[in-house]
Parts: sequence; structure tokens; C-alpha cells
Amino acid sequence: MRRENTVRRAGAVCLAITCALVAWPAPAGAQDQPTYARDVAPIIQANCQVCHQAGSIAPMSLMTYEAVKRYAPRIREKVTARLMPPWHIDRSVGIQEFKNDQALTEEELETLVAWLDSDMPLGDEADMPPPAEFPDPSAWQFESTFGRPPDLVVPSEPYTLAAKTQDKWFTPTVPTGLTGERWVKAIEIRPSWPDGPKIVHHALAFLIQQEDPDEMTAETAELSTSSRAMGGAGLFMEWAVGKVGEIFPDGAGKLMLPGSRIRWEVHYHAIGREVRDSYVELGIWLYPEGYVPENRTRLRMFNATGDALDIPPGKIAVTQDTYTMRWPARLENFQPHMHMRGKAMSMSAIYPDGRKELLSQVTNFQWNWHVNYIYADDAAPLLPAGTTLVFTAWHDNTPENPNNPDHTQWVGWGDRTVDEMAHAWVDVTYLTDEQYAAAVAEREARTAEQNENKEEGNNR
Repeated sequence: MRRENTVRRAGAVCLAITCALVAWPAPAGAQDQPTYARDVAPIIQANCQVCHQAGSIAPMSLMTYEAVKRYAPRIREKVTARLMPPWHIDRSVGIQEFKNDQALTEEELETLVAWLDSDMPLGDEADMPPPAEFPDPSAWQFESTFGRPPDLVVPSEPYTLAAKTQDKWFTPTVPTGLTGERWVKAIEIRPSWPDGPKIVHHALAFLIQQEDPDEMTAETAELSTSSRAMGGAGLFMEWAVGKVGEIFPDGAGKLMLPGSRIRWEVHYHAIGREVRDSYVELGIWLYPEGYVPENRTRLRMFNATGDALDIPPGKIAVTQDTYTMRWPARLENFQPHMHMRGKAMSMSAIYPDGRKELLSQVTNFQWNWHVNYIYADDAAPLLPAGTTLVFTAWHDNTPENPNNPDHTQWVGWGDRTVDEMAHAWVDVTYLTDEQYAAAVAEREARTAEQNENKEEGNNR
């Protein structure tokens, strides 16, 4: 992961995922054998150590040359299977430009595997990079992005979890404390440190506030041009392992009204010892007072289950659902959510003219990592009104799935991790017809300019 992505991942829970060993050949024609000090240490620092260090939740530390050598077989297994660093988007189809791409590049992977397959020389210690400085995992991770702590912090009520108990769902409602209307630029969710990330499976924060019902439905053309319109507040933010928060594009955000409240839904699971007074809190960065962005972004949950989720024992099941977009929109991200039998999920678009496009697909879903794939500005899908989004999910309930707790059971939808889900969290920024047309024209012009520059470069 690049250094800017390291900050985003510092608060993530790091969990090992079992996978079969996948062979990966050493780069052909390598002229210079890589060394740890010169070639491998920078890769480990940038991609691994943020989680694999003392005090973090990763299963082992990778802070030294000796530690990396000791765990070499395990490292090779994870990186060649593209399980680590956690970035499981299908690299062969769909959109590939993301703001938070944390995958190893092909060159980094070749270098790392070539070293792991050699006698793993240390090399000249003078080539060793200085120790990396990592952000405090208990601090707000977006503080470095905005240069200030959150403008508003909304904690849940405290909860004490017994050492041994069934999963719990804690649903307190708390006031935000806002006394005036404000628009939100970014949101981060942070479980209390250090035990919070160990016991919180996921957390949902619903924004409860009174809005004009006419603006929420936006039945008329006049209302559809309002940044308040096109739906209510709904789900304010979702957090799961592998996600820190959300930063909305300039000119878009979420609306909070005075007197608003947050209804929490926190899923806890026991870890064998009592954890007292755990809590989860929202950190909210606001636009300047009085600023009203042109567009409102809403976090949508798109199911991929049709009418029901019914997975037979020993089988691979495929489910699908569709949604027709009422207004033009820009999709900001793709975040599949499934449980232990989740295998793959895709998001496709069927445009009003009949054209079909596979936008994104995760074919190597890992239930311990709920990665949020955030599209780059120039790659975020622009959808005209009337576009149908198609979500398809695959569940593997066979004994070949190493994460499957019991392949002899029928499995249906449920909140427990031994049950299943199949939906995608997608931030949808709704646009007016005029905004959509302008965004498409701007992107087409930029693409044409890039192609022209590329052609000129090839002709030189």
C-alpha cells in the first residue's frame, strides 16, 4: 500500500485468512537478486507493518528481518494468493482505478516472491530504510487528512460484554447535540481502544431526523434540483473490519439537522474474557457553517438475494437482485458484505439503451475483511436515470470452502456470522439531469484529451 493508504488502514483489524498455497514463479531474467535491506524492507514497511506490529491485532509482527524470514512460507502463501494485503477486487474485469488501492503492484509482488524463493539475503544494512512512523491506531485516522480532529463526536452508550456469550446486538439511541443545520464532509467510526476492534463485528449508525416529506420523495422537477431531495437520511455510516470511514467528494455530503439523533446497531461477539464499558463513536468532519453542497450522498444497501436467501448443503448458490435508478447518479464505491460462505459478488449496470457493463466484481471474497473499494474521481460510474443495477452473489457451502463451519447445513439469511447475508454498501450521489450531462461531457473531453496526448507520445 502506498503511504497515503497506510494511514487509512491503520485502524483496521488484521486477521489471518487460511488459503491453499498458490505457486508463483520468480521473475524471468532477473539480473540482480533482491535483498531485504534494499528491496524487500520498503515493501514490508509500506504494506504490512501497519498491522503486523506489537500492539496490533495481526497474528504476528513483521517489524524485523528475522521475523520476516521466520514467517516466509506464510507470507508467500498470502501474497501469491492475493489475500494480503487485503484487496480482493477482481483485477481482470471492471473498473480498476481506486482512491484507496492497497494491492501490491506486479513489480512489488515479483520482487517479494523472488526474495522469498531465494536464500533471503539481508544485503547491505546501509540500504535499510529508516523505521516507518505509523499513526496511533487509537487516534482518529482522518485527522491527518483534514489537519484537525473531528468537529463533532457522537459516542454510543457503553456496553459490557461477558467473556462467554452468544453474539449481542446493542441498539442505543443518542442525541447528536447539533443545534443548527450542518452538512457533512467525512465520517469515521472508531470502536473504543484497545478491545473494541476485537469484539465489534460491525456497527451501523442510523441518522434519525425530521425532514420535509415532499423533499424526500422529490416528485417534481423543481424538487429534484434540491440537494435536500431524493430520499431521507437513512443509514448515516457503516463500519466493519477493513474499513475506517468515508470522505465525500467536494460538492457532496450528508445533511444533519438540529435535534437529530443516532440510532446505533452494534454487533458484539465474545473473545473469552469480559470487556467492560466498550463503546463505538462517530467522528464527523463538517463543511463550513452555512455551506450547502450541490449534491447529497446516501449510503444504500443493495441486496443481491432476490426474494430469499436459501443455500442448500454442499452446494454453491447464486442469487441476484436488480434496482432501477430513479434519478441520475454517481456511484462512489463498491463494498460487498457477506459472511463465512461468501464467495463472490458483482455489480453491473444495464443502461436505458440496453448496453450492459460489469462495473466491479470481487471473486475472492474474504469474510474477515469488508474492504470498501472507493472509485477514483475519473472512474466513478455515472448512471443516467433509468439505469438498472444488477447485484449477483455467490455462496460456497461446500467442504472445499475453508471458512465453512458446517457444509451439511441449509443456510439462510441472518445476523449471526454462521448465517448469511448478501448485499453491497454503495454511496450514491444523486445528480440533476443537468449535472449528469455536464459530468459526462467533462469526462468525455478529458478522455479524448488523454487519448490524443497518448497518440502524440506514440508518434514521437
